[in-house]
Amino acid sequence: MNIGEIIQQRYLIQKQLGLRDSQQTFLALDQHTQKLVVVKLLFFNQHLNWETFKLFEREAKTLQALSHPAIPQYLDYFEIDDNNGKGFALVQSYLKAPSLENQVNEGRTFTEEELKQFAIAILHILDYLHTQQPPIIHRDLKPSNILLSNRSGHQAGQVYLVDFGSVQAAANQGSTLTIVGTYGYMPPEQFGGRAVQASDLYSLGATLIYLASGLHPADLPQKDLRLDFESSVNLSPQFTRWLRKMIQPSLEKRFSSAKEAINALLKPVGIVETQFLIPTKPFNSQVHLSKQDDVLDIFIPPKGFHVGLIPIIIFAVIWNGFLILWYSIAFATWNNFGWFAAFFATGHLCVGLGLILTIIFTLFGHTRLRIDSEQITLKNRLFGINSPFSKPKPRQRITRIERTPITYRQDSDGDRVTVHPQIKIWVGTKHLSLGNDGRLSEPELDWLAYELSDWLDLPIS
Repeated sequence: MNIGEIIQQRYLIQKQLGLRDSQQTFLALDQHTQKLVVVKLLFFNQHLNWETFKLFEREAKTLQALSHPAIPQYLDYFEIDDNNGKGFALVQSYLKAPSLENQVNEGRTFTEEELKQFAIAILHILDYLHTQQPPIIHRDLKPSNILLSNRSGHQAGQVYLVDFGSVQAAANQGSTLTIVGTYGYMPPEQFGGRAVQASDLYSLGATLIYLASGLHPADLPQKDLRLDFESSVNLSPQFTRWLRKMIQPSLEKRFSSAKEAINALLKPVGIVETQFLIPTKPFNSQVHLSKQDDVLDIFIPPKGFHVGLIPIIIFAVIWNGFLILWYSIAFATWNNFGWFAAFFATGHLCVGLGLILTIIFTLFGHTRLRIDSEQITLKNRLFGINSPFSKPKPRQRITRIERTPITYRQDSDGDRVTVHPQIKIWVGTKHLSLGNDGRLSEPELDWLAYELSDWLDLPIS
């Protein structure tokens, strides 16, 4: 197809926009409306295969069913048979704006605020696509397929999403093993031919990292199969953590929908993110933390004697003194129902022994949390003996980090009982707790929660 040719006695070819195997894309003038349009041509030649034709036809049907100001509008679809060969033509509206890739190549840089504006705009487009019936997955979201108009005031510009030649309806996922997408912007599941809503979120996260760093995602190092981009960008901890979740290799750890990603980006700053300050280890803390690429180790030493232990010791002395007297009488009158008195006080005996164990553990016991590439283990150790409940759990089942504040509850007698602030590491439907024994201060909990969140790439709730 040459410049100046007219297709269908209507579309005057003005400029070639793209060329790929059997496909050609042109800017043309619609002589009926005098408006510029984009004409995509698919010719039957030696480069054409069935999958390419199917994707071309799917793009036409998809655009025909969509109506969104940031998506090209379907205008026409017809067969062609001329000197250039036989094939099909798809005509869509022309969006006058350069691609992100062109803008970066020309030296444009983006502030963090502009990146957030841009991210929210694309997420709203994706939300529109993903909430269609069935959901529509773009599968090739990247800088060259996103157009951005010039800045306007404090706005980064109007965003458009184009090139729906790789779209797939979520209902059809798994029906083909064809790998569609662009290396560096594709999530791991797309290499197996699978695409879900969260797949487009990964591609958006990789695109934002490209805009922030100027580096192609494929050129960035990887850590546990995740793009290790932090040292290549200058972003706030909050936005960095959000991007990490967007590009999680595991679908279970990624945002599941565009709405969830928007809410997470716009949510109020959490306790450990106030004014973007990163909690650090308190100067008087005896807690030891060691981090490597594949192992995180937290050692909490004995708290030792402190003023708060005095009431517990006094109560333990009174309680156990009474039990000694009680059992002395029970054993002396064993044959005269003393055995019943001993049995009756079994629960009280357990409480007394628990008080003694609490005091001894506070003075001499320590706790160690260890997470490696396979499992997570929390051990309470006293005089070289591990707690019988210290069984390892699979690391891949860790879903979230929860930092709870100090709370109060009523016991069975109606008395107010303090519930210590703690860190809960949720593993499936159960959790491991740090600080529930009162041995960690609030600053220590904030520091450890941040370190766990950072190392596990999980948000703090």
